[in-house]
Amino acid sequence: MRSRVKLMMSDEVAFLPGFITTIDTGELFTPWVYTIARYKLIDYLRRTRTAASVPLDEGTEVMAQDDSADAESSYDVRKLLGRLPEKVRCSIECVKLEGRSVAEAAERCGISESGVKINIHRGLRTLAAFITRETKNEN
Repeated sequence: MRSRVKLMMSDEVAFLPGFITTIDTGELFTPWVYTIARYKLIDYLRRTRTAASVPLDEGTEVMAQDDSADAESSYDVRKLLGRLPEKVRCSIECVKLEGRSVAEAAERCGISESGVKINIHRGLRTLAAFITRETKNEN
């Protein structure tokens, strides 16, 4: 492994004179070198990679998981849903979040099945508008 790293580093140093024309004199030198090294490493890994075979049912053990992202997005969804009218929120929560049928949602929310469908459609459109508006405000 150490010899591979030395080989990669010597290759990078040998390639620097060829890349010197791409440097922007207004930018810092070290990030420029790191960028070249990163791309060289990616190229090396692509050339030498071997396909890993992991059964799909064991894939979750191999994958990294960011639990905080799940918690944050769940909080954001609940916060956005809180801005919707009660019947619309109830319809979306029942069908989309809890996985209930439209009939079950209608019974729970106290509206007709077609009302549940309409509420879901309108509610999702309203949520999309909320998200679009908030994204524009952040920029």
